[in-house]
Amino acid sequence: MAKLGKRTRAAREAVAGKENLSVEEAVALVKANATSKFDETIEIALNLGVDTRHADQMVRGVVGLPNGTGKTMRVAVFARGPKADEAKEAGADIIGAEDLMETIQGGTIEFDRCIATPDMMPIVGRLGKVLGPRNLMPNPKVGTVTMDVKAAVEAAKGGEVQFKAEKGGVVHAGVGKASFDEAKLAENVRAFVSAVAKAKPSGAKGTYMKKIALSSTMGPGVTLDVAAAAGEYA
Repeated sequence: MAKLGKRTRAAREAVAGKENLSVEEAVALVKANATSKFDETIEIALNLGVDTRHADQMVRGVVGLPNGTGKTMRVAVFARGPKADEAKEAGADIIGAEDLMETIQGGTIEFDRCIATPDMMPIVGRLGKVLGPRNLMPNPKVGTVTMDVKAAVEAAKGGEVQFKAEKGGVVHAGVGKASFDEAKLAENVRAFVSAVAKAKPSGAKGTYMKKIALSSTMGPGVTLDVAAAAGEYA
C-alpha cells in the first residue's frame, strides 16, 4: 500500500469518527480540509434507493444553485438564424448546426452544456451515442431543448446544475468551490438536496435518500444527517 502524505493523513484524521453531520458542520470540516494549492470543488454525492434500470425510478432534474458553482460553464447551442443570434448575445461559447454536429462527431467536445432549439433535434438526435453517455444530450425535461435560448444560456452560465442518477442510484455534482463562504456553500448544498428530493420518481419504494456525503476534490468525504439536510422533504 502506498504511503500517505502528511496532508492526506491529517485530513483523514480530522474526519475520523465524524458521521451524520449537519450541513454546516460538514461544510466547515470539508472546507478546512481543502488545502491543495488550487481552488478545490466541493462535491456532493447522494445514494438513492432507486433502480435506474426501470424508467419509473429514473431520477433527473436541474437546479439553479443560489450562489453559483464557481465554475466557468462552456455552453454550446444548436440553432439557426435569429435564435443563433440570440444565443450569441446571451453569451454562448459555441453556436452551430450541421457544422457543430460534424465537429462533435469528429471527437471535439469543448463544452459543458448543450442547448438546442426544437427544430434542431433531428440533427442533434444523431449525436445521442456521443452526448448521451456524457450527460450532454439536450432534453426538454431539464430545459435544454427550448425556444427560449437566451434564458437557457443565462441559466447555464449562472450556476444551474443538471443531475441524473447513475448506475447504482448515485447522484453527484459540484456545489461550489472551497473558496466560497461556508454559509454560501451550505445554502447551495441544501438547494441541491431539496431539488433531488423533489425529483423523487413515482416508482421509488422504501427509503429514497439513503446516504449523503460531502467532500472536496482532494479531500476525504463526510456523511450528512439525511433528515437535517433534506428538511421538509426528508
